[in-house]
Formats: sequence, C-alpha cells, structure tokens
Amino acid sequence: METEISIIGEPTANPAVCKFTIDRPVHPGGSAYFANRDAAKLSPLAGKIFEVDVVENVLIAENQITVTKSGFEPWPTVGKQIGAKIREHIHAGAPAVSEEFTRGMPPEAEIRDRVQKLLEREINPALGMHGGWVELIDVKKNAVYLRLGGGCQGCGAADMTLKQGIEKSIREMIPEVGEILDTTDHAAGRNPYYQPRG
Repeated sequence: METEISIIGEPTANPAVCKFTIDRPVHPGGSAYFANRDAAKLSPLAGKIFEVDVVENVLIAENQITVTKSGFEPWPTVGKQIGAKIREHIHAGAPAVSEEFTRGMPPEAEIRDRVQKLLEREINPALGMHGGWVELIDVKKNAVYLRLGGGCQGCGAADMTLKQGIEKSIREMIPEVGEILDTTDHAAGRNPYYQPRG
C-alpha cells in the first residue's frame, strides 16, 4: 500500500504567494524557478502545477514548492488543486525537473559574476538612495544567498524590497537562478545560511 503524501500549505506575507512543504524531497539538492508555462516544459512537476489556471510561476527547491497565483480565488481552494497535482506527479515517479534543465544551468562562477554585476550596476545604486545596500554572500549551484545592510537591515519593508525589487530584477536578468535566499539577520534570530557561533 502506498504511503499517504503529506503537504502543508503556508501563506506568505504576499497574498499571491503560498509555500507548499511536502513530507519528502521532490528535487533533492536543487532549486528551479519557472516564470511561466512555457519555461515549465523542462519540468514535469511544474508543468503539472501550471495545469491549475491561476498559477503564474513556480519555484521548486528540495521539499518545498512556492507558487504565485493570479486572481481572487482563495488559497484553500487553489491549494487543494495544487496539492492534487503534486501528489499526481509524485505517484507517477517522474523527476521534478528534466536532465535538459540541469544541463543548461550556467556554472556557479558565471551566476555569481552576473548577479554581482547586476547588484553593482542597478540594485545598489537604487537602494543607496534609501541608505541601504545588498551584498552577494554566495552561490550554491543556482541558489543565490544575499544579505541586506544599511537602512535595509531590520526594516519592516525589507522582505518586500527583496521579493518585489531585488528578486524580480535578478530573475529577469538571470532566469536560470533558483532560490534567492535572504541571509540577513533582521531579528538576530534563525538564519537559513549562517549558523550563529555559540
């Protein structure tokens, strides 16, 4: 008998975005972002999720899938449809992303260089006008680790700055980037990348 697949949907600060955590890895050791249906041709899992009409983009990372939707249909309704598509994909046993997607990924050094240039040329001059800045901490595979500083650290709008501004710019310029993670210690609490020294 097949084990039940547990999926937990968590709304985010952005009402258009919901994060789904699955009780098993769907894309172990990797992350992949699909900006639209067309891009999802290289991902059997994202392709399934895009079958739900209101889905706008999909980020797959390890055991988490972050989905952005359009329209006013509530997440509990849309989430059930997305959960069904995720389960359908897992039961089919297909990979989350194709070999072709993985082969087409630029090397870490190239992603690092392109992100760094974008930060220096466009993003930091704009943030500087508000007394803030962002620095590139690391690139692992196609995951980008950033830290916000100056006026951005601890700012209540920092998450929106990252999601709406910085992340959008990076994705437009470097579509191969997967996860974009904020390592800033906004509240001196849990940090997804750097462990506090004890």
